[in-house]
Parts: sequence; structure tokens; C-alpha cells
Amino acid sequence: MSFKRVVVTGLGSLTPVGNTVGEMWTNLLSGVSGASPITRFDASKHRTKFACEVKDFDGTAHFDRKTVRRLDPYVQYALVAARECMADTGLDLSKEDLNRIGAIVASGIGGLKTFEEEIGAYYSSGDMTPTFSPHFIPKILGNIAAGYLSLEFGLRGPNFGVVSACASSMHGVGTAFDMIRVGRADAMLVGGAEAPITPGSIGGFGQMRALSVNNTEFKTASRAFSASRDGFVMGEGAGFLMLEELEHAQKRGAKIYAELVGYAASSDAYHLTAPHSEGLGAKIVMTEALKDAGLKPEDVDYINAHGTSTPLGDISEVKAILSVFGEHAYKLNISSTKTMTGHLLGAAGAVESVISVLSVVNDVVPPTINHKAGDDDDRIDRNLNFTFNKAQQRRVDVAVSNSFGFGGQNASLIFKKFKG
Repeated sequence: MSFKRVVVTGLGSLTPVGNTVGEMWTNLLSGVSGASPITRFDASKHRTKFACEVKDFDGTAHFDRKTVRRLDPYVQYALVAARECMADTGLDLSKEDLNRIGAIVASGIGGLKTFEEEIGAYYSSGDMTPTFSPHFIPKILGNIAAGYLSLEFGLRGPNFGVVSACASSMHGVGTAFDMIRVGRADAMLVGGAEAPITPGSIGGFGQMRALSVNNTEFKTASRAFSASRDGFVMGEGAGFLMLEELEHAQKRGAKIYAELVGYAASSDAYHLTAPHSEGLGAKIVMTEALKDAGLKPEDVDYINAHGTSTPLGDISEVKAILSVFGEHAYKLNISSTKTMTGHLLGAAGAVESVISVLSVVNDVVPPTINHKAGDDDDRIDRNLNFTFNKAQQRRVDVAVSNSFGFGGQNASLIFKKFKG
């Protein structure tokens, strides 16, 4: 079967280091940390008291008050980032066959804030009288953001959510890619959104010892590939891409950022929350993504790593990179942009896909911040180029982006400079 080519024609994002793609990119290249004390709730009794929150976001600036009451924050984030992406495409929807354009929105947790508040109010009422909002169920559903995008833009193509923990939105982008290249859609608005800075999420991940507890140095707590790393920093927000069949994009004179050429998914089949100790699942998924793209390991210039800053996860990913890329691994740039954005869970893959595309377009690799001299883990090869602390200009023809989730679920995407 001959696959159709798929290109990226629009980008949108809302993150802890910028509420637009341009603002995010500028701050990433400057090494800005999005970490700050938690303001979403009183975190004084939690082990972790900081996170990467979206800054200066007011839902009423984007929606009327009645609509805000109906939307969980994760859906608000999705709609705002998706609107930026759609505007960026230049698509005139009045001239499109909307049966051939769809929307996929991934989220690892969905409307958690709404769930906690509604259930908390029920149990604290004393007499257990059901007083749930009629919007309760629609607000918490993991697929509901995709439904809102369909309604907003009139998209009647494939429409659903994807859930695979921290790999959710990368699986979503990969699924949209597959749909277009086999001819099921002409274009797909795809991304991820997450609003997990809640008492239950911070408390639950904290009890798992997954979060950093470096409360006194919160700005530099996310230390991917450094010996002093002690867990990830929670983030929130959304990222979106417009994927489009090449001929469809060219016919309308679209601006093309890059080409999506490879996707793969795998499972560790090892442990529900811990990565495979030798990075087996990560090795499989990168190998298969390269095969899908028809590329060799030496064709790759940059890896946007999963790089969560957890003690086991970083080691596992590095082992996989060395196994897949061999000697070429030392010629690559590797970076963890989570050191700036925090870990957006199910939205991470989409945001990092946007970042990977921008690296290909601009020939620059954003840094892994917060590394200090001498803070080297003896289990991680320090001869690898982790792009510590400062962005690096270099030719980026091919970028790989990795996402790995609880359940041992892995995904890799490969973006390439577009050549007509």
C-alpha cells in the first residue's frame, strides 16, 4: 500500500512558559523555568508544594461566564490552544469538506478538578443529598474536549479522545497521522490537554514518590539527566498540531512547517509504573519509528526526550538511546524541555511535538536546564550531548520525540524538514 504524505500546517500551545506558541518558544530558548508555588489550592500540607502552572490565564477572557461554568479547565486549555492552531493554518473552513477533517484530543486524566470538587461537595454535605451539577458528567469525560472542537469548528470527521497516561497525546498525534496517510481524512486537528494541579493529583503522585520534593529550590527542581534529580514537576496546559495530507495542503497554498514521517507505539510489558530497567520498550518504539520513516539512526539530529527527571526513567531512556543509535548517539543533541514546562502528563507529547517541529524549522535545540557542574550521574554517559543549560544552534533535519506512560505504554514520532 502506498501511504500519503502528511505535513504539519498549524501549531497552537498554552503552557507554563507561554500562552502562545511564540511566547513559549522564546522562553524555551532562553531557558525559563515555569515552576512556582502552587496557587490552585492550599498545598501547605502536601509533600510537594510547587508545580508548573499556566500563568495569567482567565477563562472569561476566552469564553462567556456561562460557558466557563460548563468547561473543566482541561477543556478550556484545549479550546484556547486549538483556536491558535486553527488560526495558524489559514484554513477557510467554508471551502472545505468538513466530513474529511476531524479532531483528536488526548488527556491522561481529563476533568479531574471537576471530579474532585463535585465528589468532595457530596461527601462533605453531611446528609449525602445528591446535589451534583447537571454538567458534572460532561465536564469530566476524557473525550469531551474533542467533542467541543468538533462543535466549534463544525468538524465531522473522526472525533474522539485518547488515553494512555503520559503517552496519550503522542498516541493521538500518531493515530491522526495514520488516519490521514491511509486516506480516512484530509486533515486532523490533534493535540492534548491536561489540568492536573489538584489536591488529589499532587497528593496521589506525591505518595507514589513520583514528584520532586525540592520545595526550597523549586525553580531548578526538574533536573533531567542530573544525579540530584528526585522526581518530576507537575505541569498543565495544552498543545495542538494541524496534520494535513500533502496534496490537500499544497492545493490551498498552506504554510508547511515540517513533515511527519514516522510513528510507532510499543509496550514495556514489564511493570505498571516503572520503566523497563534496560529501556526495552523505548528501544523498540524508536527502532520501529525509524523503520516506519524509512530512516537510519544516523539521519537523526535531535531527540526531544521524555526526560521526566525521575531517578529510573532518565536512565532507562538513555540506555535505549545508546542501544538504538550506537556511536551516532554522541553526535545527537538530546534535551528535556520538561525541565522548563514541567510534565504535562497526557498533554506532554503534543506540546513536545510542537517543540520538535519548531526545532526542525528553526535549526535550534532548546536546552535541558538546571544542570550544575559536577552533578553527573555515573550511570548516565556524560559524553552524550544533553544540551545542558543553553540552547544550541545546529542543523536539525530530523527530530525524534519520545513519550512513555504508566502501564508501560510508549510512543515515538519523527518530524523531518519538508522537501516538496
